[in-house]
Amino acid sequence: MTLKLYYDNPYMQEFTAEVVETGTDSNGTPYVVLDQTTFYPTGGGQPCDLGMIGDSEVIDVEEVDGKLLHRLKEPFPADADRSVYGRIDWQRRFDHMQQHTGQHILSAAFEQLFDGETFGFHLGRDLVTVDILLPELTQEMIEHVEQLSNTIVFENRDVYAQWFDSEEELSMIPLRKPPKVTENIRIVTIDDFDYSPCGGTHPYRTGEVGPIKVLSWSKHKGGNRVEFVCGWRTLRAMTEKQLVLRQLSRQLTSGEAELPSHIDRMLGEKRDTDRALEEAHGKLLQAQAGELLAAAESVHGLKLVSQAFDNLTMQQMQKLAQHLTSQDPAAVALLVSSGDKTQLVFARGTDVQVPMNDLLKVTLPLIDGKGGGSAAIAQGGGTANVDPQELLLNVRSALMAKLA
Repeated sequence: MTLKLYYDNPYMQEFTAEVVETGTDSNGTPYVVLDQTTFYPTGGGQPCDLGMIGDSEVIDVEEVDGKLLHRLKEPFPADADRSVYGRIDWQRRFDHMQQHTGQHILSAAFEQLFDGETFGFHLGRDLVTVDILLPELTQEMIEHVEQLSNTIVFENRDVYAQWFDSEEELSMIPLRKPPKVTENIRIVTIDDFDYSPCGGTHPYRTGEVGPIKVLSWSKHKGGNRVEFVCGWRTLRAMTEKQLVLRQLSRQLTSGEAELPSHIDRMLGEKRDTDRALEEAHGKLLQAQAGELLAAAESVHGLKLVSQAFDNLTMQQMQKLAQHLTSQDPAAVALLVSSGDKTQLVFARGTDVQVPMNDLLKVTLPLIDGKGGGSAAIAQGGGTANVDPQELLLNVRSALMAKLA
């Protein structure tokens, strides 16, 4: 059994140890096992420590079948001294201590204030999430939770861990959740506030956690997933948000407090502009349809509009086709738009009997395309590897064959 120094002193950054085993795991990654270590392994929602053992970089730490494997970037040198010096990435460790203890505080606050049980926890690289079994969360509830959590932080309460041999010994402790093991039970206590079974690393006082800030929350598995940060992460997150606010304030020549109303006004103006543009473009397409019909080719008593466009959207071609066929029931619209890909719209007026989806079926293979539609209007798209005029000639020939 490896002696777990991180439990004796979570602030220990350097240590010496003896190599008791080297090997390669099932994935081909080399590892070493030491007689003692301050490298915390992944577990309980907390990521592992990283760092160095001698000249070997530690890329992962995991406890497997009772062995604490220090996985290495390169194989441990066979001729290396079996007595090694190790050091962890302290910035990473302390960040994990801040976030994990902050989660204990936040979870306890949710439970004490709103009886909100924690059913999930994830400590990510940038954000921490905790899943709270409450169907609804409001801004007011979040503010109450933040207030209580940060009060506990600023009161700088003691944080300590105790080991218990059995569940019976815990009967007098108001645990927030039951332990997952029945012996060697480790309880992390935040003085007179929270008692929780946990195998993670924690600071000695809540003041070291730093400010706790909830960033967002959303529905998740019958409850709510809450995203938050603690300590140095809070400072970075608030700095990033402040920079965004300052930039927006300069760009919009508005005070930060007035930004929401300013942006609401701008969005309203944009919606009005978009509606006006849509109306204007509709009128333009209607006028364009009239011009195309005036120049249309007469074929077997039909008005054939065969036209290629550059970068006209599918929606715009569909509207143009609708204008053409509504203005003249004898119209046939064969429209092609070329750009990053080729798009097709074929439509007919009510006096035309040729199915447009049949014309589309014989044309799509030419562009390796996909599409569909009805006898009245069909559309599709594919690769832009065929000249649009060539496509129009092909579909015109298919139309002539059906009219013959």
